[in-house]
Amino acid sequence: MDCTNGRRLLVTLLFMVLILALNLIETAGQFDSPSASLPDTNSSNESQPTRQSDDTVRVDPLDNFNKYRGGFDITNKHYWSSVIFTGVYGYTIGLLWLLSGILYGGYLLATAYCCKRNRKSRAKSPYHKQYYLWPILLAIIFTILAIVASGLALGGTSRFHSEAKTVVNIIISTANEASETIYNTTGAMKEMRDNLGETNGTGEASSFLTTTSEELDAEAADIARQARKNSRLIDRGLKIVFIVTTVSISLNLVVVIALSATGILRIQRALYWLIAICWCLTILCCLFFGIYFFLEKFSGDTCTALENFQENPYNNSLSSILPCDELLSARPVLFDVSAGIYNLVNEVNSNISQLQATTYPNLDYVCNPFSAPPEYAYQPDNCSANTIRIADIPKILAVFTCSDANNGTCQEGQFISTSDYKTVEAYTSSIQNLLNVYPGMESLVECQSVKDAFSEILREHCKPMKRSAHMAWAAMVVLSIVMVVLVLIWTAQARHDQELHSLDGSIKPQSSTTNSMEFQANNEVIKDHSTNGNSV
Repeated sequence: MDCTNGRRLLVTLLFMVLILALNLIETAGQFDSPSASLPDTNSSNESQPTRQSDDTVRVDPLDNFNKYRGGFDITNKHYWSSVIFTGVYGYTIGLLWLLSGILYGGYLLATAYCCKRNRKSRAKSPYHKQYYLWPILLAIIFTILAIVASGLALGGTSRFHSEAKTVVNIIISTANEASETIYNTTGAMKEMRDNLGETNGTGEASSFLTTTSEELDAEAADIARQARKNSRLIDRGLKIVFIVTTVSISLNLVVVIALSATGILRIQRALYWLIAICWCLTILCCLFFGIYFFLEKFSGDTCTALENFQENPYNNSLSSILPCDELLSARPVLFDVSAGIYNLVNEVNSNISQLQATTYPNLDYVCNPFSAPPEYAYQPDNCSANTIRIADIPKILAVFTCSDANNGTCQEGQFISTSDYKTVEAYTSSIQNLLNVYPGMESLVECQSVKDAFSEILREHCKPMKRSAHMAWAAMVVLSIVMVVLVLIWTAQARHDQELHSLDGSIKPQSSTTNSMEFQANNEVIKDHSTNGNSV
């Protein structure tokens, strides 16, 4: 009876571990929520630049388990430590299950010898058939639950991987567009430098354009390089998590079905191996629960940071990786370009007005692509029908340019020399090139392209990504619980079958010995009767 009582005690302890794990899961959301943490009394006295919530205030194991209050900052190791630590419930349950497996393995080794002496004194229970039936029914039910939970886990992880990959692609695409915008700007600046060189432009201007374009090219190359590097790292990380999870859950599904099949068929050796494998896979399921729990928290932090970025892109928790505030220094330069072109076009139109009043009444005005001060907004489509664009100025002036075919002599109505015409053509071409890249530069300085990308993420991908991560870890919790119950059922059944097999082995030799003794006694009686008959 010692071994039987020991087995029952062990099963009771394992169920206590299971109940403890369930309590930890239920309190996971409570301790992780902002309301569960102590309020920051100093925060009320400090003005907050944005509506950044305190969702990132969590326990940081790298800081002696103090609260992390640095906000969403993926460049800070303490942020990663605190957000990864939110999955401690899954890690703890997995560790407890691992320790219980080690203890049970030690228990089996210890009882392999101490119970040998008691095997001869036990009798076979008449209720072993009924004892065998109920575990089979329970195992079938929990196997079906494991199949359903595995399907939900695979679906959740697949959707999360798809949404996360789409979000990463959007961000990388935005970085590539910013790099391309800078390259377009430097291309216009280089063309302006070449045009100034052809028209004997000043060396100072050419040197400034050369230096500036080289610096911008370096910045664009750095953006593209960082985008490629981060894209590879994030894509590799997502693939590793997705592949490991998919393979583990799929293997777990196959092993669970095989476990139930071998248990029903009572193939003892295979059953022992499958129990051990299921025990290890249950640990992985608990770890996956912790991983996807922290991934849901990280997704929530990211979406909250994106919302705050939409409100104020120049002072928020993403400033460390998207320094839109640094681009503010380029806004005065862009303003000066707008004001300069606006004033230049107004000056040209003033001269055209004088020519219209004296010599050329049909001469058209030049369309000013910028609005009046103080906005100087770029409005290229607001030109009236009786105006010409800056790019068309050389076409209009070609009629008034002296032809080289006449050895530089100007005919009637021609008052512009060839060299002056080339100068005007070079300047108008340069200005038009700047105007072509102006919308992209304005969008870059205003961080508009980043805002648009983040708006798309918030509108179409944030909720599905958080929902799929929640679905994944919830399915992992259910699967872990089902696996624990299945392992306990088949472990108890395997121990019971082993004891029955041992009892059968110890009873059969005893009964055969008894039969042999009875057979010898009968032979002696027969011999006595035959001897007495002969004597008579």
